[in-house]
Amino acid sequence: MQEYTLNNQWISLQEIEEILAQHTELVLGDDARDAIIRCREYLDVTIGGSDRIVYGVNTGFGSLCNTTVDNDSLGQLQRNLVISHACGMGDEVPQHLVKRMLLLKILGLSHGNSGVQLATVERLITFFNLNILPVVYQQGSLGASGDLAPLAHLSLPLIGEGEAWFQGKKHPSLDVLKAIGVEAIELRSKEGLALLNGTQFMSTYASYAAAKANQLWNNWVKVAALSLEAYDGRPEPFQQNVNAIRNQHGQIQTAEAFRAVFEGSEISRQAKLHVQDPYSFRCIPQVHGASKDAIDYCSSIVEREVNAVTDNPTVFPEEEEIVSAGNFHGQPLAITMDFLAIAMAELGSISERRVYKLISGTRNLPPFLAENAGLNSGFMIVQYTAASIVSQNKQYCTPASIDSIDSSNGQEDHVSMGANAATKLFKVIENCMSLQGIELLTAAQAFEFRRPLKSSVSIEHLLADFRSVVPYIAQDEYMRPLMQQSVQFIQQLK
Repeated sequence: MQEYTLNNQWISLQEIEEILAQHTELVLGDDARDAIIRCREYLDVTIGGSDRIVYGVNTGFGSLCNTTVDNDSLGQLQRNLVISHACGMGDEVPQHLVKRMLLLKILGLSHGNSGVQLATVERLITFFNLNILPVVYQQGSLGASGDLAPLAHLSLPLIGEGEAWFQGKKHPSLDVLKAIGVEAIELRSKEGLALLNGTQFMSTYASYAAAKANQLWNNWVKVAALSLEAYDGRPEPFQQNVNAIRNQHGQIQTAEAFRAVFEGSEISRQAKLHVQDPYSFRCIPQVHGASKDAIDYCSSIVEREVNAVTDNPTVFPEEEEIVSAGNFHGQPLAITMDFLAIAMAELGSISERRVYKLISGTRNLPPFLAENAGLNSGFMIVQYTAASIVSQNKQYCTPASIDSIDSSNGQEDHVSMGANAATKLFKVIENCMSLQGIELLTAAQAFEFRRPLKSSVSIEHLLADFRSVVPYIAQDEYMRPLMQQSVQFIQQLK
């Protein structure tokens, strides 16, 4: 089992993916441990030895911020906060995303600006390492005063409440704690607020989407290149010179990637009878390139967020300050996720247009890619499905971040709706995987009608690997299983 030491170093999105993919165990480093202890000790001294009023530490929450709580009740105050805020509804957050939430919450608390006990962070690490995954629900966060409801559900098992997945089954949290031989955590001042304030629900979805967006973009280079070859498209739109003079980084990267994939292709080199290709082929550098720029921008915002402290109030022991501010507000993520959803939906949209062209009966391809069209419907309804998914993506791309609803008696009067942006983006990403699988299935079928000509080594390898999973369709078959196999293939494509 690999180990990864958390010591308040900058962690990249790529490192997060590796930790999760390799089932790495987390270890708390000495610097992080010292920072957590130092912050907690400062908070105890500050609150225990004075009459100072600090929001969320010895006051109520939200619009109850001016209601003070006596020192003897501070632990009960934090427990009450967690259980009262566990108001999630809707579907469960997928377990792989809950594990990501645990990791990101641990990262946020490890900086030593949140005032939590060392034992609390260590318990979260135990949950991560033993794959104890709290039951969290998708609905309940406004994405502003932290992801309150989702993070409350994430925190419930710490105090022996709620449910958690463990060893493949859902259990009451107390049973899970008993099974691993530990007692529930007794929360101290500010801890409940530190656990619930923060953007870890949003940043979980955002970091997952950023990783998948990069994977989809890279895979679409090969899939769209196969479509272009099957359509007998022209290579000139991918030349270095014509893309360089536009001076858009994503466009230049896209054209370069396609030139590499086309290298050595007989089809690409053969004389073309047509002067131009439709935009869905000719403008691949421009459209895919714009999405690439968006993916890179969004990844940079998300990487900053997962390395940030996003709870409130924030504790600065060295400066002897406790600052009540708004780092929990999800606006940076909300806008970013809306942007990423649009960028990915556009990749799916242009993909469906290529599918449409491939089945259109032009460029010496048979109608609907059927050998005996009429008796066979071929890929007719495959395209319908792609069109349906593309249209759904458009509906998901209505921005969540332009909305706001007044909450907590007007104290929280502008919210980001970033949690809704997150769950919509997740659906767009899943839809793009389906669209990419549909394009691959269609392009591979169309390419068979170009034989005996060969494409490049890269594309021929892709085809050979794909044909080991999904066969050429000579006559009408039950298409859904083939479409599912194509999507599964694309998810594993490197």
